[in-house]
Amino acid sequence: MPHDHHDHDNHLDPMDARTRALETILTRKGLVDPAAVDEIIETYAEKVGPRNGAQVVARAWDEPDFADWLKRDATAAIASMGFSGRQGEHMRAVFNTPRLHNLVVCTLCSCYPWPVLGLPPVWYKSPAYRSRAVIEPRAVLREFGLELPGDVAVRVWDSTAELRYLVIPERPAGTESMSREELAALVTRESMIGTGLAKVPA
Repeated sequence: MPHDHHDHDNHLDPMDARTRALETILTRKGLVDPAAVDEIIETYAEKVGPRNGAQVVARAWDEPDFADWLKRDATAAIASMGFSGRQGEHMRAVFNTPRLHNLVVCTLCSCYPWPVLGLPPVWYKSPAYRSRAVIEPRAVLREFGLELPGDVAVRVWDSTAELRYLVIPERPAGTESMSREELAALVTRESMIGTGLAKVPA
């Protein structure tokens, strides 16, 4: 299953198609600067959202009491860090372990925890990911470059409008002396969805 953004350009859903058409019209009329639009999208897709989630994960790695709070009431724990609002009202944190890997999908649409992960990647909304992640999760993970050992179980969580999930990846080895900021830099958006792992420190 390809997950490069360009692979889905010819398979836009009606809302995406309307959005692109409107952007094209506004750009041609000189009312919108495409570079400014790209910068805004990049900010929400790669900087603001995922960096919020990375801070949550780093704190969970660093503070056992906060990790316990996340397990009991992720919505409140995340909100305590200032990350709340629309699309993040009902959260559940699921923790990876040496024997369990969690993967998040939204089979019905594209429910996604915006306050902690920003804008959903295009592949997350694609019909291929939404259907195959449930049917053959290991194959999907392999296509993202993640080959899990056979003794690691994969649990798929289906997000809904009522409940969204945040994967807490395992803390990489050799990070015991790292600051929370350094830990957060190891956390990727994919690791918080479950299609990847946290980075290994250099």
